Amino acid sequence: MGQFEMPYGPVGPPTMFTVPVLRYLKTHGLSPEDMAPVATIQREWAAMNPRASYKDPITVDDVMNSDMIAWPFTKLMCCLVTDGGGALILTSAERAKDFPQKPVYVLGAGESVETPMVSQMYDFNHSTAFRISGKKAFATAGISHADVDHLMIYDAFAHLPLYGLEDLGFVKPGEAAAFIRERNTAPGGKLPLNTNGGGLSYMHSGMYGMYALQESVRQMRGIAPAQVPGAKISVAHGVGGMFAASGTIVFSNEAL
Repeated sequence: MGQFEMPYGPVGPPTMFTVPVLRYLKTHGLSPEDMAPVATIQREWAAMNPRASYKDPITVDDVMNSDMIAWPFTKLMCCLVTDGGGALILTSAERAKDFPQKPVYVLGAGESVETPMVSQMYDFNHSTAFRISGKKAFATAGISHADVDHLMIYDAFAHLPLYGLEDLGFVKPGEAAAFIRERNTAPGGKLPLNTNGGGLSYMHSGMYGMYALQESVRQMRGIAPAQVPGAKISVAHGVGGMFAASGTIVFSNEAL
């Protein structure tokens, strides 16, 4: 970092994450405004979550006119800073049958580490770690994209759901912004995404991955505040170290 990053000024997530996203926007002919619907639609989900930090509706103009943090991120494109904690109990499927709560099954998982430095990513237009972890998770679970009813993508900043949708293979490169803008991930959409409001509106205690996992579990149990009707398979996708690492888990409420 001292040789390839720090001399140029970026320090920490708000500035380091801008390095790949500026290339991504340029490559696909997009503007910062194309990231705004990520925040506005997740606020719609947050409005249905009693525990969400922010519930008031916001518009694309609200997102674009909020304080500039680090180009191209405005304040409403950045995750919250909150306190919080979470836990999950993992046991065998056989043992889980004895518990009073409806069990949720882990069908598959994948992990990948690409680089500890954003500047050393293979290609700023996508995350290799995302692609590898997602492919492994889908393969071990034995599912296809058409099987997925619900999706959680760690959203430290508004661009991460764009990368996630593309690198996990739900849409082609450059198509995620339009996919979200067309309300495919919104309430009533064909691929509900970040249904707790995400790090942008629900909460973010510094390690948000736990809350993405918990929302997948709640959705599979049928107890989520913004429950997706009939959902049987949920994918939770996390990111660490500003694209350095990734983990993907496939959940189901049926033991397949």
